[in-house]
Amino acid sequence: MAPKSESLLVTQEIPLHAGWDVIVVGGGPAGCTAAAAAAREGAKTLLIEATGCLGGMGTNGLVPAWCPFSDHEKIIYRGLAEKVFTSLKAAMPHIDPQAMDWVAIDPERLKLIYDDLVTGSGASVLFHTTLGSVQTTAGRVTSIVVANKAGLSAYRAQVFVDATGDADLAVWAGAKYHKGDASGKSLMPATHCFSLGNVDEYAYRHGANLFCTNPESPIYKIIRSGRYPLISDYHSCNTLIAARTVGFNAGHLFDVDGTDPHALSQAMIQGRRMAMQFRDGLAEFHPAFANAFLATTGNLMGIRETRRIVGDYTLTLDDYIQRRSFPDEIARNCYYIDVHNKSSAAAQDPADFQRWTEKTARHYKPGESHGVPYRCLTPQGLSNVLVAGRSISCDQPVQGSVRVMPVCLAMGEAAGTAAAQTAAVADGDVHTADTAKLRARLQACGGWLPPVAAQA
Repeated sequence: MAPKSESLLVTQEIPLHAGWDVIVVGGGPAGCTAAAAAAREGAKTLLIEATGCLGGMGTNGLVPAWCPFSDHEKIIYRGLAEKVFTSLKAAMPHIDPQAMDWVAIDPERLKLIYDDLVTGSGASVLFHTTLGSVQTTAGRVTSIVVANKAGLSAYRAQVFVDATGDADLAVWAGAKYHKGDASGKSLMPATHCFSLGNVDEYAYRHGANLFCTNPESPIYKIIRSGRYPLISDYHSCNTLIAARTVGFNAGHLFDVDGTDPHALSQAMIQGRRMAMQFRDGLAEFHPAFANAFLATTGNLMGIRETRRIVGDYTLTLDDYIQRRSFPDEIARNCYYIDVHNKSSAAAQDPADFQRWTEKTARHYKPGESHGVPYRCLTPQGLSNVLVAGRSISCDQPVQGSVRVMPVCLAMGEAAGTAAAQTAAVADGDVHTADTAKLRARLQACGGWLPPVAAQA
């Protein structure tokens, strides 16, 4: 339990760095494309990242594979998203260049790709720098305060893009938000990804398949043995990411609030212990892992869900079911409703796990998708802040779809482009952006945005 907090007021002068057009906070997929797009449009752009590399869950977090880039007919996350995707595939000789779905990720190569994308666009990057506070006046963010090896510093820009994943900047500036269900609870569980090395010949497996739910599978045997108590459910997505190296997005850590630093700290400790239990259990029950070792665990916890801003529009489950299109849409999305079970009690039996998955997941047919309106990126009550990534304005089920990396890449490019366009206007009000101009620019840069009138 955390010690009781007390109040302490400290007043000091800190240096102010002004003159930026766009500042992006958070260097995950959405933040990277936001910074690259804003700089591409001519805005003086700074990307602030709390860790030492870009890429978020695809690099620091060790998510082993991309969620699908296609609608089972074609790639729909294009523009900068497709550039990142194809660049990584080209750097991994064992990957089929035509592959579009569940493609493995080499995190070290992906770090370099994001570095090149952002710096090559002309944006500046500040690593090991954490957002500390947000200063506002009349619904406008005037500056942010960050902490790094230089101490405390303030930064000012015309427009800010919140790509923190948790909507930290927007919420600290006063934006309304939702978290979890109506009571603010029932967040999806977290997962601490890891990689195992020295794995013998192994066939790729993903999701709720025979590897997870068949009574003869190693995961079933691990749980039934009772010798690995931290492994309590059948979530085990795993990918051959390189020769003899398998990446795992496996296991659930329940009741982890990603906005609570104490809960995050405990989850990191438990996640590392769980990863070792996976190694030991797989070594016992699967011959391919008999000589495997735990190569690495993620530097980030895999948080699926925290805050969702209240924007000018809230994307709903009905929008998803109706495959709805919008005149101001800035991306298309086709990923299924991937909501993870909230309690370990939902997955004590493999058949129950399979039934739960089939009940909650909603999949599109080939060629189907829905639009993501620009208005989901604009927090109510803040004039110069855009939000991109898993904390956009949507209801809880839809967040299970729009939270994944391909659509975050697309949303980031749209946010960065819009930020640059509005930063060039005197008041920099993101709510008044010319969305027709924005859509045209995204299309000119390779984005897939079919004419709305032609969509069902």
